[in-house]
Amino acid sequence: MLKNPLKKYFWLFCLPTLLAFCIAFAIPFLSGIYLSFTSFTTVTNAKFVGLSNYIKAFSADADFINSLKFTVKFSAVSVISVNVIAFILATLLTKKLRGTNVFRTLFFMPNLIGGIVLGYIWQLIINGVLLPFGYTITSSANFGFWGLVALTNWQLIGYMMIIYIAGINNVPHDIIEAARVDGASNTRILFNIIIPSVMPSITICLFLTITNTFKIFDQNLALTAGAPSKATSMLALDIYNTFYGRVGYEGVGQAKAVVFFVIVAFVALLQLYFTRRKEAEQ
Repeated sequence: MLKNPLKKYFWLFCLPTLLAFCIAFAIPFLSGIYLSFTSFTTVTNAKFVGLSNYIKAFSADADFINSLKFTVKFSAVSVISVNVIAFILATLLTKKLRGTNVFRTLFFMPNLIGGIVLGYIWQLIINGVLLPFGYTITSSANFGFWGLVALTNWQLIGYMMIIYIAGINNVPHDIIEAARVDGASNTRILFNIIIPSVMPSITICLFLTITNTFKIFDQNLALTAGAPSKATSMLALDIYNTFYGRVGYEGVGQAKAVVFFVIVAFVALLQLYFTRRKEAEQ
């Protein structure tokens, strides 16, 4: 009796969510793709120019290529460091130690702080270390790079740690005990039982860290603002500077945004494909 009315009015219950999705995401997204092929200052005076904006983004604007290289390098280092450290902390904090709940809370707290605030906090910290030696974080691109890595690790490690803790706690304790009885070392238990069992958590954490590190904007803006000479400008900041900082380059900025979306989507989907295959093998 209940199934037929639910099926009959299913579309009615989905309509508000579908409308919100279309208004807030689908329509602006499709409009953005169209605008990337036009020259415009507002959406009402767009003039179609074909692939001109994409050509300018790659050939006439070296900053975009440099930002892409910097972002890929930063993302690779951050994804590895965040997940390795988060997994180690999760392993330690799932043992029966005193104060684990306190440490979990302390490690998670940086994730609650906004990116702009984090950027200024770490700028003060790093400059406080470098100033006695006559440097600042913007004196060298290396300082900016490792500053961004440190900031990102400090912000994301606690969040990923919580996901890994949930995964480790779901590993059947009987299997671990049986392995210990059979003489398996802690290392073998870790690599042969725990890590394969938490592959779903690894998939989620890798996806979140890849997408978050590629999309960083406010931390980059507050920490270095791309200095020196845009050498530490990441993709999101470069797109922002192109769109709002150069007259007549709105279409180029939109083209960069589309390319940015394609890159992030491709990398994230590739990661999901391989890690889910690993889950299936386990």
